[in-house]
Amino acid sequence: MANDIGLAVSGSKKRARQRIGRGIGSGRGRTAGRGQKGAKSRSGANRRWYAEGGQTPILRRFPKLPGFSNARYRTEFEPVNVSALNAFEDGAEVGPNELIAAGIAKRGPIKILGSGSLERKLTVSATRFSAAAIAKIEAAGGSARVIE
Repeated sequence: MANDIGLAVSGSKKRARQRIGRGIGSGRGRTAGRGQKGAKSRSGANRRWYAEGGQTPILRRFPKLPGFSNARYRTEFEPVNVSALNAFEDGAEVGPNELIAAGIAKRGPIKILGSGSLERKLTVSATRFSAAAIAKIEAAGGSARVIE
């Protein structure tokens, strides 16, 4: 296509978007891409998330269970055995930050458990201790301190 002075006019690189619902001659009129009748063809209508079209909905298939579960809110402790504490120098103060820096624990809160043996005198700080862990730390000459 050329204009008045003979220069070619390039068409738009981007095709114009098709406007729907603007008459039968537009190619997208009448049903406007929504198909024939039904719930999804109506204006303002979205099927509810729980509507399953004749099948018994999942909310009615399962019973209403009584009670309350605290599982979502319980504190998960990272377990560390006393045998892993042998990685530290004798007389060192060991806390959650030192355990994470050494790669023994990934994150807090940390619970020290009594599996294995401890050969070093350490001052250990953690959120929780098992009774066996406290006994082994104190038997090695160290001390266990509970932190919040």
